[in-house]
Amino acid sequence: MATNVTQMRPRNRVRYLTRIDQLTGIPEKDREELAEVEKKYVFRMTDYYASLIDWSDPHDPIRQLVIPRPEELNEWGRLDASNEKSVTVARGTQHKYPDTAVLLCNEVCGAYCRYCFRKRLFMDDNDEVSLDVSEGIEYIRSHPEITNVLLTGGDPLLMAPKKLLSVIERLREIEHVQIVRIGTKMTAFNPWVILDQPALVEGLSRLSTPKKRIYLMNHFDHPRELTGPVLEALDHLIKAGVICTNQCPMVRGVNDSVEVLTELFRKLSFAGVPPYYIFQGRPAEGNEPYEVPIARGFRLFEQARRQVSGLAARARMAMSHEVGKVEILGLDEEHLYMRFHRAKFTADRGRFMIFKLDEEAYWLDDLIPASDVGQNVRRHLSKLRCNRVDLHSESPSA
Repeated sequence: MATNVTQMRPRNRVRYLTRIDQLTGIPEKDREELAEVEKKYVFRMTDYYASLIDWSDPHDPIRQLVIPRPEELNEWGRLDASNEKSVTVARGTQHKYPDTAVLLCNEVCGAYCRYCFRKRLFMDDNDEVSLDVSEGIEYIRSHPEITNVLLTGGDPLLMAPKKLLSVIERLREIEHVQIVRIGTKMTAFNPWVILDQPALVEGLSRLSTPKKRIYLMNHFDHPRELTGPVLEALDHLIKAGVICTNQCPMVRGVNDSVEVLTELFRKLSFAGVPPYYIFQGRPAEGNEPYEVPIARGFRLFEQARRQVSGLAARARMAMSHEVGKVEILGLDEEHLYMRFHRAKFTADRGRFMIFKLDEEAYWLDDLIPASDVGQNVRRHLSKLRCNRVDLHSESPSA
């Protein structure tokens, strides 16, 4: 059974495991098979997070999140499933929507989620991340339409506090940048990055001002991740004036059940970390074993939302597609209903779309438009594939 993590060890003794053979909970014959997956897609996790796994259960949801599976080597998906390369404007800098820029400022995570849509960043030939964000910051400075910046990677909370705070301070010097967001799963993987680094919390408190807040975009996939140390770390951040939210994908074998989603939504809202997005998992290379079809996932999502308070039910279910963030609105016996929540192209802003219901469809590309309102997406997809249209070939949308 899983260890009682609240009594596991003194603080700041968390170790990082980087080899499958360090996990005695996996039989040796299985470790040999998984080592082949590890050669292609890097393995990494903390011993704290490993303590959450019930090693007697091969289907344990925490295990499914971080332990490699042989099916990851199946031929399936694309490394850059949302064509982030097309919106990369400088090394480590993306600009897809006019008011938002993304800085990939770290190339390491506390652990590597097996379903990660950026697996490519953790491969040997990756050169997308920039540990020196100066070029990206200058790009942001020269684009006054950018009002919020997302720091991600990799995980920014693995950076030295002084370096991370320096990046935020430089962004705070840019008058038009109002919001700084930090995308992280470190609060789940190692809450002591918060609990044992008061200078980081103090710095975030200083830089999260009444008029210009810092948002921490947490990534909790399962309610068992919300342990005592995790809730204590979140409390420190909230008291420091950091706005905490949560976003995560729906993952087969992890949170693709009404009961798990309901418990996750409730516990997050009770802790003051309201759900923000449930994402449709991207069809990234190696992610086939984590796939949940759109229709099934939406039904689970809606059933869970009906069982929680309005504060917990504010999440949207969306997919981050090459052409924009597409929200899944509903379905009936024949159709799926969607609209652009964010759009790469101006013409798609707020566009409503109807597709024929396909119980097996996993991604927007799999769906057949039921009327003309879906045909525009098909045209864009055709352009993007055949002509490699990028952000600057059409007017981007707000």
